[in-house]
Amino acid sequence: MSEEEIKKAILATISDATVTIEDLKGDGDHYSAIVKSKSFVGKTRVEQHKMVYDAFKGKMGSELHALKLKTISE
Repeated sequence: MSEEEIKKAILATISDATVTIEDLKGDGDHYSAIVKSKSFVGKTRVEQHKMVYDAFKGKMGSELHALKLKTISE
């Protein structure tokens, strides 16, 4: 899964998000994402992360091996 595909998947689910993606190892398999969204306001960190992981519709662990995630409510 490419950086652009990751970003598109997140934005398809959290349309107001600002997303920054970094390939941590240069292997296209281990990424870091910072996701900022107003939709995170009032939600716990676990709920915020679940919102992001839900965007991948089961692709985590297969097409996308690892994603280090930081969420920020705006």
